[in-house]
Amino acid sequence: MSAIEPVSIAILAKAPTPGFAKTRLIPALGAEGAASFQQSLTTRAVETACAAATGPVTLWGAPDATHVAFAAFRARGIRLMQQPNGDLGARMLAALAATKGPALVIGTDCPVLGSDDLRTAAEMLRDGTNVVLFPAEDGGYVLIGARRAQAALFADMTWSTPQVMAETRRRLRQAKLTWQEPVTLWDVDRPEDLHRLQACGLGGLLP
Repeated sequence: MSAIEPVSIAILAKAPTPGFAKTRLIPALGAEGAASFQQSLTTRAVETACAAATGPVTLWGAPDATHVAFAAFRARGIRLMQQPNGDLGARMLAALAATKGPALVIGTDCPVLGSDDLRTAAEMLRDGTNVVLFPAEDGGYVLIGARRAQAALFADMTWSTPQVMAETRRRLRQAKLTWQEPVTLWDVDRPEDLHRLQACGLGGLLP
């Protein structure tokens, strides 16, 4: 019986520094509260990735992977890497390119993302799909996975706009890559998202 192909998971995370993390939530939570919330989101993302058990988990920290808030994750066997300079696309591409096999890249802003979702995405890559994406309700995406890094999906993209997912699909078609979108999820970016978080039973993440 052949071994199951590992699918690595890379988590892009900001250090929970007041004034740096979750800045759009500062009006609702305050700078300290937003930073505390960022730490809770990062912990949840790490726990979700570890529970998925699809392959090695790496946390890519910004601006510095040696931030004290990340140290506890190393003790759990999580590899810590520093996010490179560049836009979001450059950082996601670096995370994908750092692994020799298929990989998933997630952030920390989608606490409704579950371990089963990650296993589903990993299985799609194992089955030969070139790329897997979880669209976000706001027009972006909360997960991208690939059997190998695809630079064309990340270069010269205008990030954090409602057109990101549509433009990514256009590039996938242009590159003649196969892809799947098994689920659409939502992330926590604005104060109004906090009410939705509470309504779905995840209010314990809030400070």
